[in-house]
Amino acid sequence: MQAKIIDGDLLDQKVDAIVNAWNRNIIPWWLLPQGVSGAIKRRAGLEPFREVAKSGPIPLGEAQLTGAGALPFRGIIHVAGINGLWRASEFSIRHSVRNASELAEREGFASLAFPVVGSGSGSFNEKQALEIMVDELAGMETPVEVTVVRFAAKP
Repeated sequence: MQAKIIDGDLLDQKVDAIVNAWNRNIIPWWLLPQGVSGAIKRRAGLEPFREVAKSGPIPLGEAQLTGAGALPFRGIIHVAGINGLWRASEFSIRHSVRNASELAEREGFASLAFPVVGSGSGSFNEKQALEIMVDELAGMETPVEVTVVRFAAKP
């Protein structure tokens, strides 16, 4: 599958679900949401984070679906893209992409938008993270239309 890559704001995409590049759910949701998670919290409200917290620690690279709060999506897929030391790896990026895409397909979502997983708080090089994501998606067969959104601030 070939993903569409665009510059913009993840929260402005016209998709069924978005991916939140989240921690492993070990650090409390109310303590440090920043980057993508912080933007989601500001616009969606607290409910998606309360919901994901109920599941306990998320294994590295795994994905968890919640409601979208006040956002216009059918859901938010939270991926554990960084480890307990706040670092992303090729493993965490690849598995986050695969597990989020498979979860979206199981849930019947037609479209899904990702941020560049691991390139914010995870301190992974954005270009390399994007290459890993594109490579992982290229090896998958899924009917889900995937967009990867490189963050670009609005002028």
